[in-house]
Amino acid sequence: MARLFGTDGVRGLANAELTPELALALAASAARVLAAHDRSHRPVAVVGRDPRASGEMLEAAVVAGLTSAGADVRRVGVLPTPAVAYLVGALDADLGVMISASHNPMPDNGIKLFAAGGHKLPDGIEDEIEAGLSADAVRPTGAGVGRVTDVEDALDRYAAHLLDATPHPLAGLKVVVDCANGASSAAAPEVYRRAGAEVVALHADPDGININEHCGSNHPAKLREAVVAHGADLGIAHDGDADRCVAVDSAGELVDGDQIMAVLALALAESGELTKDTLVATVMSNLGLHLAMKAHGIHVVTTAVGDRYVLEELRASGFALGGEQSGHVVLPAHATTGDGLLTALRLMSRMAETGKSLADLAAVMNRLPQVLVNVPVADKAAVAGSAEVRDAVDAVEAELGEEGRVLLRPSGTEQLVRVMVEAPAQSTAQAAADRLAGVVSAVS
Repeated sequence: MARLFGTDGVRGLANAELTPELALALAASAARVLAAHDRSHRPVAVVGRDPRASGEMLEAAVVAGLTSAGADVRRVGVLPTPAVAYLVGALDADLGVMISASHNPMPDNGIKLFAAGGHKLPDGIEDEIEAGLSADAVRPTGAGVGRVTDVEDALDRYAAHLLDATPHPLAGLKVVVDCANGASSAAAPEVYRRAGAEVVALHADPDGININEHCGSNHPAKLREAVVAHGADLGIAHDGDADRCVAVDSAGELVDGDQIMAVLALALAESGELTKDTLVATVMSNLGLHLAMKAHGIHVVTTAVGDRYVLEELRASGFALGGEQSGHVVLPAHATTGDGLLTALRLMSRMAETGKSLADLAAVMNRLPQVLVNVPVADKAAVAGSAEVRDAVDAVEAELGEEGRVLLRPSGTEQLVRVMVEAPAQSTAQAAADRLAGVVSAVS
């Protein structure tokens, strides 16, 4: 059987693949595994969700599973994933559950789990939780059944935490924020205003159905138009659960996660906070990031794709900054996971501190043309084991030489194989990526 957990929790079509029964069993098993280390008190779990319609159903199932295992539940409602991670630590909880499928389409949903302190789970713990789904467990009765309370000040707690981590007020900055009709719809405009910015909110009216629908970090076209139309200094686009962001400069040009990391790395290096002058990035990061960091004496450590692997490297080595091109950026001094709102605040704070435009700051990095093609496949394993695919990749790599690179990887959350090609020219990268995508599609 395929492993239940992907690169970011358990995800699938809500009420078909991700059923209430599975959610209940998963939550109960998580409570038993994550609270097993300390029997001195009744376990406590923080539960949040994004606003997609199926979240209501799955929240009820998750709460039932947790309480059936004897855990008390602190329900925080619709909040970003990093807010739930933060509140696990702030409320001294044993575990946290975020119900969200992030950037996925509305019909999907997912369950992300956090251990005590708000940390993501290593593979071994996920395997224990998955094994526990089929195990018979003794359920508490009477007063041993868990209780449920709502944390009424959850947003205020999270906002105060973010503001404490923002070194410079944002007075004088005008920002358009695209909330993707998702979990940041209330939090992001409120926090940015409290930080001093003038805020124009876009796609901040979730109805349970419209999350990620032609908006947010995966669809920044309307944000780019709005930034120019409103004469804003920048735009910020979050995904459905707001654990990441991308930016748009005043001219409507996109500033991706690599460029954001470059700006923040130089800021931290300048203040002496960039541990060992090192940035952690994934293999998907643009070659231009590596070149820019090298020019400023900053070393780049690379990991596998997925913010969890960035997090593991950050924690293991004590580094101060890491992230992904997609906009997952982690600042371990202030967060245990990627936080799109924190990232945006630090980026805007750097603008306020230096008086420079976002375009000027982002110019530190020259982004090489990079093409990413998502290829729907029936069998990701068949693609990975295909000699025909390997031969096609070898041929493209030989053509590009040292001036480009190729990366093929299966998605951890969707039935896709991602084909990425970098080359000196956009047309070269596009042609190579299309050629490889055709081979992948034919094999699968």
